[in-house]
Amino acid sequence: MFADTKAFSGFAVDDVAKARQFYGETLGIRTSEQYGLMTLHLAGDRDTLVYPKPGHVPATYTILNFPVDDIDAAVDELTERGVRFVRYEGLAQDGRGISRGDGPDIAWFTDPAGNILAVLRES
Repeated sequence: MFADTKAFSGFAVDDVAKARQFYGETLGIRTSEQYGLMTLHLAGDRDTLVYPKPGHVPATYTILNFPVDDIDAAVDELTERGVRFVRYEGLAQDGRGISRGDGPDIAWFTDPAGNILAVLRES
């Protein structure tokens, strides 16, 4: 039934304007808005809907993963742009917040609504 449809993902935020600034300016993702909703135009034709939700509660899992060739450079650049990386108790992470050796090298951060995002080294 849905084999040939163009499905897309979405997630909620508490403030679309703050999300647009973060995703568009801080992360450098092309965005657009229509009807009070924002679309992230991700590489590979992966549009993702971002919508406001009253009483928003941040996702407790990673909602978007950004594969990168050089995780160290990505973390450094994001840190320079004001992004803070999340540290998880019981998880081995280096001084910059990168977890290495237990799966792909990965570092987590949050958007202004508290949703969890990650950069990970592309294998």
